[in-house]
Amino acid sequence: MSNKEIARAFQLLGELMELHGENPFKIRSYQNAYLTLRKLDRPLSDFSEEELEALPGIGKAIVGKIRELVLYGKMEALEKYKAITPPGVGELLLVHGLGPKKLRVIWKELGIESIGELEYALNENRLLELKGFGEKTQDELRRQLAFYQRHNSSFLYATLEASALELLAAVSAAFPNARVEWTGPLRRRCPVLNEISLLIGQAPPPLGEIAPLLTDIALQDRVISGKTKDGYPATIHCCDHSEFQSQQFRLTGSEVFLASFDQLQGAGDAAPDEAAFFKNTRLPWIEPERREDGEILRRAVVSGLQPLVEERDIRGVIHAHSTYSDGLHSLSEMALEAKALGYEYLVITDHSKSAFYANGLSSERVRVQMEEIDRLNRELSPFRIFKGIESDILSDGSLDYPTEILDCFEVVIASIHSNLKMDEEKATRRLIKAIEQPQTRILGHPTGRLLLSRPGYPIRHREVIDACAANGVAIELNANPYRLDLDYTWISYALEKGVPIAINPDAHSKSGIRDIRFGVLSARKGGLPAENCLNAKDQAQFSAWVEAKRPRLTAH
Repeated sequence: MSNKEIARAFQLLGELMELHGENPFKIRSYQNAYLTLRKLDRPLSDFSEEELEALPGIGKAIVGKIRELVLYGKMEALEKYKAITPPGVGELLLVHGLGPKKLRVIWKELGIESIGELEYALNENRLLELKGFGEKTQDELRRQLAFYQRHNSSFLYATLEASALELLAAVSAAFPNARVEWTGPLRRRCPVLNEISLLIGQAPPPLGEIAPLLTDIALQDRVISGKTKDGYPATIHCCDHSEFQSQQFRLTGSEVFLASFDQLQGAGDAAPDEAAFFKNTRLPWIEPERREDGEILRRAVVSGLQPLVEERDIRGVIHAHSTYSDGLHSLSEMALEAKALGYEYLVITDHSKSAFYANGLSSERVRVQMEEIDRLNRELSPFRIFKGIESDILSDGSLDYPTEILDCFEVVIASIHSNLKMDEEKATRRLIKAIEQPQTRILGHPTGRLLLSRPGYPIRHREVIDACAANGVAIELNANPYRLDLDYTWISYALEKGVPIAINPDAHSKSGIRDIRFGVLSARKGGLPAENCLNAKDQAQFSAWVEAKRPRLTAH
C-alpha cells in the first residue's frame, strides 16, 4: 500500500468511529496520524518501528496498525467498523460537506442509509426537521450530491434529461445540415441510464469541431465518446445521411426487441424509414419507449395497440403534500399552482399521524385542514381540492387512523413507509390487508423502492394487483423520478385485471407537481392508455369514482 492509501485508512477509521459515537480522543489520534502519514515521501514499509514512533502523533498502537496495513493490506480495527456500518452509509462519507457528525444525525434520526435515500429526503425537505440543518445546508448538500453522482456510472433519466436536451441543441446548431436525434435507451426513456446517446446523420466530423461540445473526446468505429459540460458521459453515433433511419431503428431497440423483430417475416428487408420497418412486418407503429422486449410484438400481432397516455391527458393532481405535514408550500399555494398549470383538481394527501418524522396529521389537525379545504374550494371554484390522506400501512397491514377518521377522507392512499425490511410473504400479506381496508382507494408506491438506491421490498405483484381488482383499489405509479413505482413492466397485468393506474407526483413542493411528466413517460413504456389512467378523468368523472365506494356520511 502507498503512504496515501495507508493514511486514508486511518482517516476512514476515524470517520467511522465518529459516525458510531466512539471515544473522541482515539478519533483525534487517528485523524492526526492521517495528517502525518500522508505527507511522507519515503515508503512506510522502509521505516523501522523506532523511526515510526519518532513521527509526530504516532504511538505504539498506531505503529502496530501501520504494520498490519503494510504486511496484510488490512487493519483489524477498520474492518470491524466497516462490518457494522451499512455500505450505503459508508458511501455517504464520500460526499463532500457531509461529515461524520452530520451523517450520524441523518442516519440515526431519519434512517437514511444510501445516496438515493438522502437525495429523496432532500427532495422532500426532510432535513429541515433536524437540528442544525437549514435551507442553506440542504441546498449545499443537493449541489454536492449532484457533483458526486456525475462521477458514478448510472443516472436517473430525470438527472440526464436537461443535459441531453442541451447537447442535442448544441450538436444540431454546430452541424445544421445534419439530422440529429436522441437514440438508444435515452430515446426509449429508460428510467435509469448509463449515458446520453445521440445519432447524427453524417460522417464523423473532425474532433476539433466536437471539442467545444464535449470533453475527454475519443473516436472509435464512427462513435464519438466524451463528457458533457456537466460531466455526464455521452456518445454520438455517426452514420451516412441515407442510413439515418435504419441506424436509428437499430440503435433505439433493445437487443431482445430487435432479435424478436428480426424473426418476423420481412423484417430484414430494406426500408427507407422506421415506419417502413414496421410496415414490412404488417405491424402498427411501436413507440420508441415500448421497444424493450418481444412481448410488445406479440401483443401488436394478436390484439393491436391502443394510443398511449400523454401528459396533456392528465386532468388532476393526485398525491401532494403541504406544510400541514412535510411539504415546502402551503395548501393554498399547492392548489393555486395546480390550477395555474391547467389542472382541474388537486387531491391533497398529507402524511398521517404515524409519520412523526414528516409531521403527520393528528386527528385534530385533520379537521383543521378540512375546514381550510372547504374555504379554499369556495374561493377557487370550479377548481376543486379533494380531501385525502397518505395513510401509513402499519406492520400488521392496518391503517393508522380509526374508522371514523378514515371515513372522513374522500381519497385514502395507503402506503408503507416504515419497517421496510420484509420478506416476500410478509410484504405481500401486509399490502393485501391494507388493500382490503374499505376506505383504501389507492395503493401508494407498492414496493417502496428508490431507483439506484433501494430495491424495495419483494412482493408477489400478481396477488397484490388481483387484490386491488377485487376491492376496487387503484394503483399508484409514483411519478417521482426516484421512485417510478409501480414499475412499468407490471402495467400490462394491471390493465388485464381492470385496475386503474394513477400517475401521481407525490409532490412535496409546487415544482414537484411537474414530476407528473416522468410518470407519464414510465406509464407509456408500460402501454398505459388514457382511459385506464385514473387522473385522466375530468373532475366530474373523478368525483363519481370517489363517491362510488365512499361511505355515506351525514357530517364530517
